[in-house]
Amino acid sequence: MTKSIVLASNNKGKIAEFNLLLAPLGYDIKPQGEFQVEDAIEDGLTFIENAILKARHACAQTGLPSLADDSGLEVDYLNGAPGIYSARFAGEHGNNLANNELLLEKLNGVPTHERGARFHCVLAYMRHKEDPTPIVVHGSWEGRILESIEGEHGFGYDPLFFVPECGCSAASLPKEVKNSISHRAKALTQLLTHLTPKVPF
Repeated sequence: MTKSIVLASNNKGKIAEFNLLLAPLGYDIKPQGEFQVEDAIEDGLTFIENAILKARHACAQTGLPSLADDSGLEVDYLNGAPGIYSARFAGEHGNNLANNELLLEKLNGVPTHERGARFHCVLAYMRHKEDPTPIVVHGSWEGRILESIEGEHGFGYDPLFFVPECGCSAASLPKEVKNSISHRAKALTQLLTHLTPKVPF
């Protein structure tokens, strides 16, 4: 029997990744947009706070278990920016091109050894809106920022994120490779140890 979970997002890239990873285990990830749920107000100061806020909001609006992903890029040279503001780094939420261009601008002339960065992914799973013990897991993915865009896959900052163990950008990796080593994959691996078989649906 397929188990439905509402994803507190309408990001097509994230929805596709979650379904690819979770569908074989019997989960059907539905975007909150299918339930006419508007985005929660993300006024937390950390990935963890925002993930819980989004998960609780989706639960409250749909009555279904929900999963929220708050993720972003941390760049050493920028003292951790763009961080929780990754999706709206350049102002407009979800404008990948503008975000990437601004990141390149801020790192213009910065040498390779100072361009260290990592992706973070915090997942929060809530059984219902008053769940007192939400499951919260965290995955990270180390790399560095390239000096120009590379690759045609992925989304967000993937074209600028160099993956040392693969020798290319995240946007150059086949989906199956990225989905096995990314920050989101690492967080999901942790989540699944909690979901099965402890969490009732």
